[in-house]
Amino acid sequence: MNSCVASVTMTNNGLLLIDKPQGVTSHDVVGHVRRVLNEQRVGHAGTLDPMATGLLILGVGPSTRLLRFAQSEVKRYEGVVTFGVRTDSLDADGTVIETAPVPTLTQERVDAAGSSLFGDQEQIPPMVSAIKVNGQRLHALAREGVVIDRKPRWITVFELSLAPLDETRWSFDVTCSVGTYVRVLMSDLAERLGTVGHLSALRRLSSGSHHVGDALTYYELDNRISEDAPVLLAPRAFVENLESIQVSAEEEKKLRMGQRVALEPRESEEIAALNDAGHLVGVLRRRGDSWQPVVILPGVGETSE
Repeated sequence: MNSCVASVTMTNNGLLLIDKPQGVTSHDVVGHVRRVLNEQRVGHAGTLDPMATGLLILGVGPSTRLLRFAQSEVKRYEGVVTFGVRTDSLDADGTVIETAPVPTLTQERVDAAGSSLFGDQEQIPPMVSAIKVNGQRLHALAREGVVIDRKPRWITVFELSLAPLDETRWSFDVTCSVGTYVRVLMSDLAERLGTVGHLSALRRLSSGSHHVGDALTYYELDNRISEDAPVLLAPRAFVENLESIQVSAEEEKKLRMGQRVALEPRESEEIAALNDAGHLVGVLRRRGDSWQPVVILPGVGETSE
C-alpha cells in the first residue's frame, strides 16, 4: 500500500483498494468487506464483471459519500480478445451465438483497426449490463429474452495497443474513459477486421491515480485485519484530483456546523478542505463569493451515524 495509509485506517472510514478475483461479483466483494470489517457502510465505484479481475475501489464508513469522485476517472485495462466467436454477453461468460471465419490478422492490419477506435465516440451499452431502464436491470431483461433500445453514451479511447497470442487471440492494453464497455469495444474491433469476437479475459490495472499494485487480495485483506494492521487509505485519497485548501480551526468549526466560509479565490467549482493536520474535513462547492460544504466527514476519532 502507498503512503496514504494513515492512523485513521482502523476507524472504518476511508478508501479500500481490492484486487478482485475472477468469478465473484463486485457486490460479493462489498459483502466480504462488510463482514471482515464489521461495517455495513461499504460501497464500490466502477463495477467489474464476474469474469474480470483487478482494481476495485471501495469506500468504507462515511467515506462512501466520496465514491462519486472515484467514478469519474480514466481507467486502464489489459485483456484478451478472441476473434471468430461472438457470445450474447460479448464476453467469455456468455453463450455462443455466432461464429465466423477469421481473416489473416497482421500486426499492421490490427493496429489500423485499433487506431480507428481512438478518440471520442458514441457507444451503445450491451443488453447484459447493470444499467437500469425504467427501474429494471438490462441483464435481467436479457435473461428473459427481451431486447430494448439503449441510449448511446459518449466515451473516449485514449490509447489501445494489441499483440498476437495465436491465430485467433490477441492481447490488448487500453486506456479509456469511465463508462466504457471494453467488451463492446472489442466486438467493434472484430467487426472492423471483418469477423466477430468476444472478450475472453479482462483485468483493470488502474482507475485515475489508483493502481492495482497498491490493492489487497482477499487473503491479504483478511490477514492484515487479523493482525490489526491498517487496510484503508485516508479519505483524502478519494479527492486527490480536487484542488485542496487548508482551513483554519475556526473555518473547520463553521464547516462542521454546515455554514459557508469565505476563502481565497479559486478557479475550481469544488475543492477539498483540509485541516492543519492534513485530514480531509470535506468537499466544498462554490456559492457566489463563499464556499458551501457538500460533504463533511467526521473528525479523526469521531463517529458518524
